[in-house]
Amino acid sequence: MADKGVEMSDKPDFPRGSSTWRDRARIAHQAVRANPTGAAALKVIIGVLGAVVVAIGILLIPLPGPGWLIVIGGLAIWAIEFVWARHLLQFTKDKVRGWTEWVKRQSLLVRVLIGLAGLVFVAAVLITTLRYSFGVNVVSQAWSYVSTH
Repeated sequence: MADKGVEMSDKPDFPRGSSTWRDRARIAHQAVRANPTGAAALKVIIGVLGAVVVAIGILLIPLPGPGWLIVIGGLAIWAIEFVWARHLLQFTKDKVRGWTEWVKRQSLLVRVLIGLAGLVFVAAVLITTLRYSFGVNVVSQAWSYVSTH
């Protein structure tokens, strides 16, 4: 008896034509977790991979770029296996969503000021990083250029 025209593949968990990579990943994850050794190995692998991604993100936070986004990506990796990470990720999503909604409700002037404050912060971090990491004093070089031209 056909179920509303949906054909089934040889594998019972995969309806033909409707399985996505997420379905396959979820089922593979469940299969690995069904084995006690696989579950322990998966926890270790997810823990280490998440830690590496979070550590890279933390190193990149002071630099202009996606440092926080990478940290949140590492948290999402941890959330695959760890409940505390799932809760922290949901908390982070809620706070970012709340901040975004608050900014959207503000006037154009306030949004422009928030954007400018962000740009000033990124510029300050970039100038500081260049000065103390690479020994390049951008401010004095820019001032010398402006004063001589």
